[in-house]
Amino acid sequence: MMKKSHATRLQDLLGLLNSNYPQHLAEEWDNVGLQTGDLTQEISKIMVALEPTLSTVNRAISTNCQLLITHHPLIFKPLKKITPSDNTGKILFHAIRNNLAIISIHTNLDHAADGLNDWLAATLHLHNCKPLLQPKSGELLKLVIYVPRVDADKVANAIFKAGAGKVGNYDHCSFSSIGVGTFRAGEGCNPHIGSIGTDEQVEEVRLETIVTRSRLKRVLEQMEKQHPYEEVAFDLIHIENVPGDVGLGRIGVVETKQSLKQFAAVCKQALNCPALRVVGNEDNSITKVAVCSGSGAMLIHEAARKGADVLVTGDIKYHEALTAKELGLTLVDAGHFATEHIMASRLAEKLTIQSQKRGWELEYITAPNEIDPFTII
Repeated sequence: MMKKSHATRLQDLLGLLNSNYPQHLAEEWDNVGLQTGDLTQEISKIMVALEPTLSTVNRAISTNCQLLITHHPLIFKPLKKITPSDNTGKILFHAIRNNLAIISIHTNLDHAADGLNDWLAATLHLHNCKPLLQPKSGELLKLVIYVPRVDADKVANAIFKAGAGKVGNYDHCSFSSIGVGTFRAGEGCNPHIGSIGTDEQVEEVRLETIVTRSRLKRVLEQMEKQHPYEEVAFDLIHIENVPGDVGLGRIGVVETKQSLKQFAAVCKQALNCPALRVVGNEDNSITKVAVCSGSGAMLIHEAARKGADVLVTGDIKYHEALTAKELGLTLVDAGHFATEHIMASRLAEKLTIQSQKRGWELEYITAPNEIDPFTII
């Protein structure tokens, strides 16, 4: 059942995006999140686009959108001035004057689960996909909560709903053990069980689960809201594990072994690109495929190390192609645009579903006529 509708503000949309694609997943050099806009502004119509060009901003304004969500940021580097005399300033001036907010989700979308690289892998019909390059440890925490046995399910459901307990494609993951908790309430307390000054023993559940740092605040808020005790006993433990579904690029397998010539034809059709650049013999056998949207040459060594037959990406340079050839790795350079343009439709579809579940009456549209700046002649 959908929740009751209410006015949706820009801060609500920013929160939704951050819950799916946390900003801490972005590269240090990147600039993701809110580019311009008033967090209290009400939003009813959103355009999703790959690029924040002036023509896209104009189209968003002309179609009565209050928010433009783009993959590539409008502001990459700190601005020393904002004037309409340069392209970035011109776009910012135009957006602000027309109350159009702009949000970017860039490398955080590339790294996240169910993000751009997962969508690219699915578009190429890859199976059993995993991140090609996983992040360093430190993002995951173990949360241990002590709760009366009769309240354990209520607390568990609350923290699961807030985002705890996710392991790969599984959710609601936890471990429980039963023991005895002891306490004595002091003056000024209002104990849920027992009385002031009396030693108490309560049958409690030790509830253990996993939570990411990006979801920790929300999870703890819901834990405290649903826990019956005034003072909640819980532990946060740093663990070296890394999320199994987060990282740069993806690696998976095709359903049936095929030649590079056959696989290249699949790429051209699936990505709707007029031409490909290829490193390797057209008779090369393709089974294990690595992908990275946009510019993925930095993953050549990792793809070769993990046994990929081919890496599909864009923006390959001459010496990078030579390196791949020396490593015995086949390359398919489909171009930056072709490996990323699926972003707008897939993100709009996902956000529409999630907004409907929240009872938000929002309309998502994709920017029309975004085209690759390169042409083949």
